[in-house]
Amino acid sequence: QVQLVESGGGLVQPGGSLRLSCEASGISFSIYAMAWYRQAPGKQRELVALILSTGKTDYIDSVKGRFTISRDNAKTVYLQMNNLKPEDTAVYYCRVLSTDYWGQGTQVTVSS
Repeated sequence: QVQLVESGGGLVQPGGSLRLSCEASGISFSIYAMAWYRQAPGKQRELVALILSTGKTDYIDSVKGRFTISRDNAKTVYLQMNNLKPEDTAVYYCRVLSTDYWGQGTQVTVSS
């Protein structure tokens, strides 16, 4: 059974940082592309960042230069978020790309 468990969310002031983690089990983690999505209240879920099994990464424009996705190829994918802005407030989800495997989500709130 595939499980994805996110952690690391919380409340942070504008300009602050958070590091999200997503631990996978039940899959051959290293061969899959992984991604972080987010969903803000009243908005559609959007892809934020992805990382291929090769380590190649891509980001949406609004987080480029502030967020970094990485993986340890054991079982965890990370999202380092720096210089956070109020518009980054959302529930963040990890996903095994091209599958229906999603984590339960972790809340990130950026507010003073």
